[in-house]
Amino acid sequence: QVQLVDSGGGLVQAGGSLSLSCVASGRMFSSYTIGWFRQAPGKEREFVSAISWSFSTTYYADSVKGRFTISKDNAENTVYLQMNSLKPEDTAVYYCAAGAVVKVTTYQEYRSWGQGTQVTVSS
Repeated sequence: QVQLVDSGGGLVQAGGSLSLSCVASGRMFSSYTIGWFRQAPGKEREFVSAISWSFSTTYYADSVKGRFTISKDNAENTVYLQMNSLKPEDTAVYYCAAGAVVKVTTYQEYRSWGQGTQVTVSS
């Protein structure tokens, strides 16, 4: 089982940037995808971005495309989410997740989850 620790959240003004990190420990299988999801109060958990562990194929939600960039460092077992041009509607708890998923946007398919990190964007 993979253990994940996500960090890097904080309070930022609209238009600002934050970088989230997700450090994985335990066995990372080549078939794994690492995803970032977010959940705002009273809303469902939604897909943000994902990256395949082996091929570094990246995926983005339309709402963040062009503003967020996902990347990874295999040597450090770390996935990053660089968030630029942040908007108040990006405010949420952000979670990283890992699993051998079929549909990267479906959070139920991910087996391991980080504890979440709060991102707050003020207007």
